[in-house]
Amino acid sequence: MRTNIIYPFMFLLVLFAFSCKNKEGDMNTEIVSKPEVSFFKEPYRPQFHFTPTEMWMNDPNGLVFNNGIYHLFYQYHPEDIVWGPMHWGHATSKDLVYWEHKPIALFPDENGYIFSGSAVVDRNNTSGLGTQDNPPLVAIFTYHDINKEKDGSDDFQTQGIAYSLDNGDSWTKYHANPVLGNEGIRDFRDPKVFWHEPTQSWIMVLVAGDRAQFYRSDDLIDWTFLSEFGKNAGAHGGVWECPDLFPLKTPGSGEEKWVLIISINPGAPNGGSGTQYFIGEFNGTTFTSDQKEDKWIDWGTDNYAGITYNNEPNNQRIFIGWMSNWAYARDTPTEEWRSAMTVPRSLSLIKLGDIYELTNYPLDNLGTIFKSELKKDFELLAGDSETIDFDHYNQSEIRFKTPNRNFEISFNNSLGEQLLLKLDGEKGQFLLDRSKSGKTAFKEEFGKNIQKLPITTIPDGEIELRVLMDWSSVEIFINGGQRVMTAQLFPNENYTKLTFKNSSAEILTINKFEVSRAEAIW
Repeated sequence: MRTNIIYPFMFLLVLFAFSCKNKEGDMNTEIVSKPEVSFFKEPYRPQFHFTPTEMWMNDPNGLVFNNGIYHLFYQYHPEDIVWGPMHWGHATSKDLVYWEHKPIALFPDENGYIFSGSAVVDRNNTSGLGTQDNPPLVAIFTYHDINKEKDGSDDFQTQGIAYSLDNGDSWTKYHANPVLGNEGIRDFRDPKVFWHEPTQSWIMVLVAGDRAQFYRSDDLIDWTFLSEFGKNAGAHGGVWECPDLFPLKTPGSGEEKWVLIISINPGAPNGGSGTQYFIGEFNGTTFTSDQKEDKWIDWGTDNYAGITYNNEPNNQRIFIGWMSNWAYARDTPTEEWRSAMTVPRSLSLIKLGDIYELTNYPLDNLGTIFKSELKKDFELLAGDSETIDFDHYNQSEIRFKTPNRNFEISFNNSLGEQLLLKLDGEKGQFLLDRSKSGKTAFKEEFGKNIQKLPITTIPDGEIELRVLMDWSSVEIFINGGQRVMTAQLFPNENYTKLTFKNSSAEILTINKFEVSRAEAIW
């Protein structure tokens, strides 16, 4: 996929101008974390989601932990707020909550734009690009040769590497790039690489048209083809992109399965871009899965191209997605920057009967930014409603539990704009309607469809909802992340009223309802 970059801040007390030149030099910029005074107050600027300081961003890339630092690289176009010549932007964090913007990591060169990829810590210096005492951080990415593409060639995407000996502050591209050529596959990209302990080798999974391909290497430089997966499996409504492969164990039994993530555009269940997953086995050479139905990490329209962290120190599988959709990504109503990332989420594997499912839920440490301001329990008779006022639902967390599945929740403002959420037990669906949520006319695809999520596998009885709402997004987690929806929103003013409506024939009990204000991370 394509990549983004971030520009350092100009702060009141630390004035620094950073001019992004298309050169490998020119990258010395002082970084200041969590400034006391923030300039991130433009309309719709997320307050607790990652965004670039300016210009265009898409896919997260190179997610890796090293020496106490979480690295987030991303597809970046430093000259405009629409997609263009891709670089790798860069940010770092110590806790995956607060972020420091760093200089551009990778620039286009004679081999092409820098599309999506991954990064690893080469602990044993298998590549020879560092030393035993100072092992390199190695980025593996797709080169996209725009001239070859324009000329009609099919081999315009290849794989290259770069390395860093100072924990990502500066990068050197390998002198003999590309390290993996292309024999004529038009969509041959987005390498995710990891160390496979049983075979003592590096494994690469990338997408090749309508399938995933697997490669092996001893040194991150010379790659051997192993196998492929997916020609006749999963959703195929569009091109496959941004793969990821990793093992997870189920709680209790400790049974291990392998999870393959594949993003697809178009072809998602609610239109445009989405991310599917497969649960199966990987023996070091071949991935197999007997999964029959399509499975999705997120049923909303705005979680795409997500991948997980390599080298995570707590053995969590942490996922970040691009919070947008190619159906309208270039048209959303922001002016200084465009696009945000989802909150980092922990992935877990659960087993319901004979069915395995992947859950995703915000990391525990995100809770440090939420300050509780309202708690209550209440009941509603059939057909009744209750409105709860709060000055800024667009920077909040809402939690509650209810034993009844038939209800509606609407977020409203004084302009009559509304985000509507509905749980329909009879149809086994959760619905999100943003058609009247604010600005929607910038692209027809944005507001016209009611987003639907099946809830048939959620056990009868109590249902738990957690809603994270930022200035231009909502993330909904049902029953600990068993079902998830993410959607962008662009209201013309804050939502200040939340209304519950009992749409069932029985008393609706709302337990442990809580509203918390979110602290800005900038």
